[in-house]
This record gives sequence, C-alpha cells and structure tokens, in this order.
Amino acid sequence: MRDRYRISLAETLDLGKDIKERKRMDGHGEMGLIGENFDPGFVGRMKEDGYEIRSESDNFDVASGDDQDAAADGPSKKKKYHRHTPRQIQELESFFKECPHPDEKQRMELSRRLGLEGKQIKFWFQNRRTQMKTQLERHENVILRQENDKLRAENDLLKQAMTTPICNSCGGPAVPGEISYEQHQLRIENARLKDELTRICALTNKFLGRPLSSSGSPIPPHGLNSNLELAVGRNGFGGLNNAGTSLPMGFEFGDGSMMPIVKPIVNEMQYDRSAFVDVALSAMDELIKMAQMDNPLWIKGLGGGMESLNVEEYRRNFSSCIGMKPSSYATEATKATGLVYLRGLALVEALMDANRWVEMFPCMISRAATIDVLSSGTGVTRDNELLVMDAEFQVLSPLVPVRQVRFIRFCKQHSEGVWAVVDVSIDPSQDAKDTQMFPNCRRLPSGCVIQDVDTKCSKITWVEHSEYDDSAVHHLLQPLLSSGFGFGAHRWLATLQRQCDCMAILMSQDIPGENNTGITAAGRKSMIKLAQRMTYNFCAGVCASSVHKWDKLSVGNVGEDVRVMTRKNINDPGEPHGVVLSAATSVWMPVTQERLFDFLRDERMRSEWDILSHGGPMQEMVHVAKGMGHGNCVSLLRGSAINANENNMLILQETWSDASGALVVYAPVDISSMSVVMNGGDSAYVALLPSGFAILPGISPSYHGGRSESNGALVKPEIDGSIVSGCLLTVGFQILVNNVPTAKLTVESVETVNNLISCTIQKIKAALTVT
Repeated sequence: MRDRYRISLAETLDLGKDIKERKRMDGHGEMGLIGENFDPGFVGRMKEDGYEIRSESDNFDVASGDDQDAAADGPSKKKKYHRHTPRQIQELESFFKECPHPDEKQRMELSRRLGLEGKQIKFWFQNRRTQMKTQLERHENVILRQENDKLRAENDLLKQAMTTPICNSCGGPAVPGEISYEQHQLRIENARLKDELTRICALTNKFLGRPLSSSGSPIPPHGLNSNLELAVGRNGFGGLNNAGTSLPMGFEFGDGSMMPIVKPIVNEMQYDRSAFVDVALSAMDELIKMAQMDNPLWIKGLGGGMESLNVEEYRRNFSSCIGMKPSSYATEATKATGLVYLRGLALVEALMDANRWVEMFPCMISRAATIDVLSSGTGVTRDNELLVMDAEFQVLSPLVPVRQVRFIRFCKQHSEGVWAVVDVSIDPSQDAKDTQMFPNCRRLPSGCVIQDVDTKCSKITWVEHSEYDDSAVHHLLQPLLSSGFGFGAHRWLATLQRQCDCMAILMSQDIPGENNTGITAAGRKSMIKLAQRMTYNFCAGVCASSVHKWDKLSVGNVGEDVRVMTRKNINDPGEPHGVVLSAATSVWMPVTQERLFDFLRDERMRSEWDILSHGGPMQEMVHVAKGMGHGNCVSLLRGSAINANENNMLILQETWSDASGALVVYAPVDISSMSVVMNGGDSAYVALLPSGFAILPGISPSYHGGRSESNGALVKPEIDGSIVSGCLLTVGFQILVNNVPTAKLTVESVETVNNLISCTIQKIKAALTVT
C-alpha cells in the first residue's frame, strides 16, 4: 500500500483546477502527492501555494478517524481534506514569525490548542519553511540577475574604451604621435582649470542654496577667481531707477555731495573667503530664529516696544559663530518691530549701498565703506549678496567712543516680498596691517527681517546684538548703552521710520504747516540738502569720527567732561577756511525730553540761551516740514540786528524728535548764499559751521532692565532721595577762531569756547527752572 499514490495524476490535475477556490476558502490546503514521473514544476507550484505533497502512508498517519476506518475496511476512497480554519492559520502564522522551527513540545502544545494532529502541525511548518525558502531564492535570483546586467554593461563600456583609449591627464587621445607635446600640455592645464571651476561651483552651491552649473554660464572677461565673484563685477551698486524700487528720499539725492567720497579697498585683505560664507549662513540662521522667537529669549521692555535679550536663554539656544566674548566686554542685545512707509526692495537697496546707508542713518553712522564684494547676488533683488564692510557707529555724545567695526553683510530673499539682511563681525587681525584696527566692539548676528505688507509699507523686525568694552564709556552714559537705548534696535527702527515719514512728506503735494514764501520747489530740495550736510558735520564734530582729522587738545582750564578738538580747513568750500575749534560735552538735565526739545527749538525762547540772538526775538522766515510733527522741520530764522553787518546774517536750523532722542542743529548763513539756495542753486558752496544740541533718553544709574524701583519710568535719583524724570543733553559748538589755516591756536580761544558751553548750559537750566 505504501507504493500507491493517495491521489492519481488525473485527480491531481483535476485538483489543480480548484486551487483558487480552495485557497479562497481556507488559505492553505494539504495533499499527499509524491511520485517519480510526476511533473516537478507543477509540484513546486503547488508547494508554493501551500499544499503538502506526500505519500499515502504519510497521509494515513494524519488522517481523521473516518479516513482510517475507510482505509482499513475497504478499497481507498477519496480523502476528505481537513482545511484549516482562518483562526488556525492565524495562530500558526503568528507562531511561525516567532519560531519557524518548533520542537516536539511546542508542536504538541499547538496541536492541543488548535485541535490538530501533531503530524499536521509538523507538516504545516515544513511546508511554510519551504515556501519561505522558495521566496528568498526567487528574490536572490532577481538581485543576481540585476547585478549580472550591470556587470555586462560595464564590460561593454570597458570594451568600447579599449577600442578608443583616452589620456587621463588631458582627456585627449592616448595614441602616441597624434597630438603635439604643446597640445598635450594645454589639455592637461585645461583639465586642471576645469577641476578648479568644479570645486568653486560646489562651494558656491552651498552658499547660494541652489545648483550652479560649472559650464552653463559664460565666464566674464575679467575671469573667475576663488573669491566667489560669480560672473559679476565689483561695482554692484548701480541700484534701480524705477519709481517702485528706488529711494527718492529728501535725504538721498543721488550725488552723495554731503557724504565723504569713500572708495572700496579691493584685495587688500588676506582671509579665508570660504569661511566667510559659512559664517554668513550661520549668522543668517541665527538672525531668523532670534527674530521669530519671543519669551523666554526676549524680555518685554517699557510699553511692550523694545525687547531685551535673556543672555542665559541665548547661550542655551545658540553658539557664537565668531568665538568667545572677551572677558572685559559687556553685552547689549535688543529687538524691536514696527511698520515703515517703504517697500522692502527699496530698503534692501539702501542697506546694501554704503553711501545710501549712511544717508539713511546720518546720526548713527559717521562713516561706512564697502571693502570687498564676495558675491554680487542674483538679479535685482540683491539675493545672496555678500559684502565686507567697515563702519563707524556713534551716539551723539563725546563721552561715548565711536565704535569701529569690520563685518560681513549678507542679504537673502527668503520668499516673495520677504528679505533678511544680517551683519556679523569678522576678525580684522587676519590682515597683518589691521591688527589694532577695531579693538572696542564686535557685532554679533544683527540686522533686520523685512516683509512687504502692501504696496506702500513693510513690516520690520530689527535685532541688534553687540559686545563692547564699557571701560571706555563715561559712567553717565553707561546705563544708556547697557539698556540698549544707545545703539539698540529701537533707535535704528525709530530713525528709519522718521526718515521714511520724511520721504512721504517731501513727495506729498499738500504739505501742511509750511511757510514757503519766496522759495521754489527746487529751492526746497536744495535747502533740505544743505541742512542734511549741516547735521552730518555737527555729528562728526561731537563724536570725533574719522570723517574729519581732529586733533584733541588737553588744556588745564577745560572741564574734565568737555572734549576740545581742532582742525584746519584749507580746500573744503562748504566750510570757512581757517582754524576750526570744536567743543562738546554731555550733562544730565532734570526735565523731560519733550520739554527740553520744545524749549530749544522755540524761536521765541531763543534769546534765553543763544548769544547770536543778542537778547532780541527771532522770527521764522521759512519752514520746510520733514515729518508729521511740527518739530520735524528745516527753518530759516532771522533775528533783530544791532548793526548793518549783522543784518546780512540768517540762521539755518534743523530739528527733529522721535523715540530715540531729539536734535536741534543750527548755523549762521549769509543772506546772499541762502537766496541762491532758495532759488534752487547749488548748496555745496554755502560755507557754514554747525552748533547745536542732541537730546538722549535719560537712564538712571540705578537702571534695572529699563525700569526704576518705583513706577517703571526712566528716571534719575537726586541727591535728596527724590526721583524725577530727566534726559541727557549734549551741547556742541564749532567756531572759526582764525581765518588763516596756518595760524596757531591760542589758549584764550580754547577758554572762550569752554566758557561758551558752560554759560549756555547754565542759561538753559535757569530758564527751565523758572518756567
């Protein structure tokens, strides 16, 4: 009986027709099917489908009781197949995943739990392992077939290469004698240059954040060098000439006549330019994160305007991209947000042009220059433009040193209508000639995020983060700087808002409150241009910037907090020729900024402190508005004359006030020169020496995060213990002491200007005390 098959060949073929139906019903079947002449392919496919192929004797062992009785009593009958239930199959599959080779004990446990014979369990696992093995072999065959195809393709390429050999060095034919030696050397050099171009493009890809083909763009005539000057010249400051993106401000007339001529210094610095790319990208990432984060990184200040940095939280979230802070340096970091009436692209254009940047912030930047252009960016949006710049930042007080900084400026357009411009200091000591260049300050990632709101205005988020040597700052001004009111974000933003308001006023056809009798539209522009130059020279004299070459004087009779300097003017037509003496100081005033500003700009009160008024009243002849407030304007004043000579003199005055402070600057001018200016003539030849006042927010020495110990106001405690509000007043005079440039300065001249400052301050205090 063991030689006979349980299922004949015909029965097996008939059974194959019903495979799909039985698999649908129970998922797996079992058959006893073995034989020498049976088709092995069919058997293999049946095994893969989960059927057991075995002899009748094996099936007899695992048959049910009815099948055993039928086999013993009479001739063989068709086997009644015991199909596994879905639950049994699920249990067996789960156990197979954990243990594909169960031992006898495990099979008996499964047999008991599932109601199957031990042989059934055993054969199910055998068939399941066979099925898994077949699937693995099939997968391996596919992989081997793919590898074989790959090797065959490589073999074909090698055969083709052997038929046409190429030189690895130059890329030319390798058959000797076909090219000359000179051609061979040229090809080697060409291959080397291609490798260098590929390396530069790979570095640029990382910087630009987009693919840059090493062969898709023509190389400019001057060539492509390793400083990332990508197919653009170094004169990337042409700007835009259409009205939608240019900056037609009243303080920006295109010729820069009131600014010093600063020529870019090219290729003087020896530094790792690729490292600057990494620093720029890290700084941009930090600026974006700091602009987006709020509490606990930023602590709200007074009125919810300016925010101060939580230094401990900053150290937990960021690592410095310019190294450790020097131990003697203090940290100042602030953030401010506001709207300005200027399109984002126009602001970007101004920020990326050194001269226009200075004109936009004349009281904050005394000098700026573009040292090098590492990348001119793409298109008109200045996207990915990277510059190396020098700048001098100033607070309008002789008691605060000018901050000289060398930094890289990186502009990135993040999306349509959204830009970010970031500055971060670089180490000037990398250039051997600059080892002692900028010792007092370094600029951590700072700048602004610009987002267009509509066609007229944009939202600005400004972040300022610096470390500076506070040992050189006078104790009276230290609270101002540490609080962020000196160089902080709110001062940059307030200045930008005021300048944009000025632009809007100047472009308006209907300007309220103007008294423009006898002045043309061109004269109005020329008069504003002259006032801008006057204010710029006043700031340069107060802060002793490098715009002019000043010689500092030390005279015994001059007060400790008064800085006296002198210079000689020989060629500048915008100033009287001769020896110019400048004196400036800063004092605490126990009055508010608003009250002090209104007092100093009021022509009716000028006789209380100005010796040029000769004790008589002053009259405003011309009033040109530069802002919404009545105090933001340029005026032409005329006083009561004592003699005929003084009747030829007028006073040109500019005043403004915003959240960052206030300014009153004036200079005597002659009538004939102003007549030319008011008719649209050139103001560059009007000689003037400015004097005036700068008012800074008053910060108490007991400053605690911008709040007093009482009610949070900006205050200064008095000696008697009372607390009153106040501000800082800077007084500056520039006087021509001798019209001969070669003349020597006398002690009497120095004492005269020192007495003038002391007397003016005393008169102002007395007048404000009385009123």
